[in-house]
Amino acid sequence: MGTLVQPVFEPRRAVRVVVGAALVVGSLAALVGLVGASTAGASQTTQAAPSSQITQLTPSQASPSQDCGKAGCVTLVTVTGLIDPLVADSIIDRLDEALGREDFVGVVLQIDSPGVVLSDAEFTNLARRLDRFSKKLAVWVGPSGSEANGGAAELVTLSPSASQAPGSTLRFDRTQRLDPDEFGNLLPSDPALLDTPIGAEEAQKAGLVDSTAPVLVDALGRLDWFDTKVETVDGKQQRVPVTKVRFVKLDLPSQLLHTAASPAVAYLAFVIGLGLLLFEFFTAGVGVAGVVGAVALLLGGYGLGVLPVRNWAVALLVASTVAFAVDVQTGIPRFWAGVGMVGFTIGSLTLFDGVPFPWIAVAVGIVGMASVMFSGMPSMVRARFGTPTIGRTWMVGELGDVTEAVDPEGTVRVQGALWKARANRSTPLAVGDRARVVEVDGLLLEVEPEAGGAKDYREMRKR
Repeated sequence: MGTLVQPVFEPRRAVRVVVGAALVVGSLAALVGLVGASTAGASQTTQAAPSSQITQLTPSQASPSQDCGKAGCVTLVTVTGLIDPLVADSIIDRLDEALGREDFVGVVLQIDSPGVVLSDAEFTNLARRLDRFSKKLAVWVGPSGSEANGGAAELVTLSPSASQAPGSTLRFDRTQRLDPDEFGNLLPSDPALLDTPIGAEEAQKAGLVDSTAPVLVDALGRLDWFDTKVETVDGKQQRVPVTKVRFVKLDLPSQLLHTAASPAVAYLAFVIGLGLLLFEFFTAGVGVAGVVGAVALLLGGYGLGVLPVRNWAVALLVASTVAFAVDVQTGIPRFWAGVGMVGFTIGSLTLFDGVPFPWIAVAVGIVGMASVMFSGMPSMVRARFGTPTIGRTWMVGELGDVTEAVDPEGTVRVQGALWKARANRSTPLAVGDRARVVEVDGLLLEVEPEAGGAKDYREMRKR
């Protein structure tokens, strides 16, 4: 490939470079925002609002080694997002912790999960540990707006005590994933309730949950093994909790990996990682983009490894990046850029198998990659590897070879450099023809055949 001859400064090119860089940075910022929001959501403990049954619920600040008092402690495990191996291990650890302490009364799971991404063996092991837990166990699907879908819904009906907040939903798959011979029938008896959202009242009528509870304190107050007492406050009798509640969440590294295993974050991290590594490849060095790209690719790869994905779709995303690179190095998007875009779009739309994938993440990935690869990256390559010159009037009269048919626009090679070119419609040039430069219009060369050009062409351009 010849050296691309470019001017020292070209406003339009500078704008495209800035726009391309902004898209990369913007996509990365969106990823960081998603990670931050998801991590905050995963780590947030439920703040219990006052209710008619229990006036307040204060999380216990006691460590596991401290005494829980005569009424004992209840461990509340917040399960948000997809139930992956990290979440499953956290639940099992809390069960083991409760079994190891006499003053731990039981465990309560607060669920807001779109499903389970565990292997069959991992899911069965988690269900067995819950089903055979010798202490008290309860599940609350809440607060309002929460969901328990697929395998998460099966865990709700598996629990000996379950409640659901109004405004939350259960959704069962048509086929039970846990073995019915071992765990019994966990699906609704009415086929009309399969694969459809089930509200709290409807779930209670169908026998899927024991009660409805708007807030966590109501759910706990209905448990016969959760102690409360009546106190007089401002002349009114109110019921307050006696059993201490310990709120448990994932530690920070686990929260980060759990967030990376969500479909939107895993996809965007993987795509941004590929894009930044490709960008770094053409900058001839190792910089911030390369380091950030490697970290993003590792996080995205971890997430895709946990989630159910189609391997051929992952391979298609990687192959499309290679196709982009073929044309990026020329500075002009052509056939391979189009092939890469088609492959990238197909890979993005078919990546996940059986888990919800936000359409906005797909749109950001496809539009962002198209903008960067068709505008930002080619402009960056031309700016990075171009040979700066002052003025281009010297090119008028120079001869070059046509590398892409100029009819009326195409590409020519002049002095070893590729340029976009335009010719008079009456004198098109085929690949291999010799072309003479008659005028330079920004980054576009006006050309004509070496012999037999339109006689009025240059005169027309002078007007």
